[in-house]
Amino acid sequence: MPPPAIVEEVEEEEWLMTYADAITLLMAFFVMLVSFSKIDIPLYEEVMAGIKDEIGKGKTISTTTVLAQELESAVFEMQAEQVVDVQKSDKGLSIEMSSGAFFIPGTAKLRPEAAPILDSLSVTFAKEKFKYFFIVVNGHTDDDPINTVQFPSNWELSAGRAASVTNYFISIGLHNYRQTVVGHAATRPKFPNRTVKGDPIPENMARNRRVVVDLQVMNRKEREEFSDILLEERLAEEERKRLAEEQRARDEAQEQDDESEKNESETDSNQ
Repeated sequence: MPPPAIVEEVEEEEWLMTYADAITLLMAFFVMLVSFSKIDIPLYEEVMAGIKDEIGKGKTISTTTVLAQELESAVFEMQAEQVVDVQKSDKGLSIEMSSGAFFIPGTAKLRPEAAPILDSLSVTFAKEKFKYFFIVVNGHTDDDPINTVQFPSNWELSAGRAASVTNYFISIGLHNYRQTVVGHAATRPKFPNRTVKGDPIPENMARNRRVVVDLQVMNRKEREEFSDILLEERLAEEERKRLAEEQRARDEAQEQDDESEKNESETDSNQ
C-alpha cells in the first residue's frame, strides 16, 4: 500500500494585518507627539497628578494647583481681590496687578501700600516646594504717550515698572536666576484703549495699565542648572564663613601675643 501523499499546509498570514495596523498606529501616535508645538505644563501636571491619584488611590494635586490655592488665599487675606487677580495660564500661573493701585501715576515708583501685598506674594514664592517656578514680570501701559526725561516712551515706563517689582522681589530674598523683566508698552491691551473714532476710553485704559507676574514651571534642565547654582552659592558662602572664622582666630591670637608682649614690657620697665 503506497504511503499517503504529503499535503503542504497553507501558512496563515492574517496576523501580519494586525501587526501592521499596530505599527501604523504607533507611528501615528509618535508623529502626533513630535508635532506638538506647545506643551501645556499645568495640564500635564494635572494629568500626572490624576494618574498618581488613580494608581495610589490617594489625594494628589499638582504643584501648580497648590501654588494657585495659596496665592488666592494670600490675596483674600490681604483683601486685595479688587487689584490682584490670580489665574491659570498655559505655562503656569498669571497674577495681574493694577498699576493704579501699585504705582504713583507717571512713574515706576511703588506706592507704600503695595509693599504688604508684594511681601505676601513673595512669602509664597519663596517656599521650598515652589522654588522651581520662574517669575516673569511683564509691564503694560495704555496707548497714551509719555515723554519725560526718565521715561521717553511707554516702553521705558512699562519696563521700569516691571523692574521695580522684580527688584523688590530680589531685595527680600528671591533668587536672581528666577527673575525676568519684560516691557510691553501698549502692545498687549486687554481692552480697546479708544473708540473707532479715536476717542479715549478711560476705564479701559486704566485696566490696560497693569503688571502681570507669570509663574512658569522650570523644565528638567533648568531645575538642574538652578540646583547647581544654589549648591555653588552655598559652598561659596561656607568657604567665606570658614575664611572669616580663620581670620578671626588669627586676629584673636595676634591680640593675645600683643597683650603678652605689652605685659612683659611693663614688667621689665618696673624692674
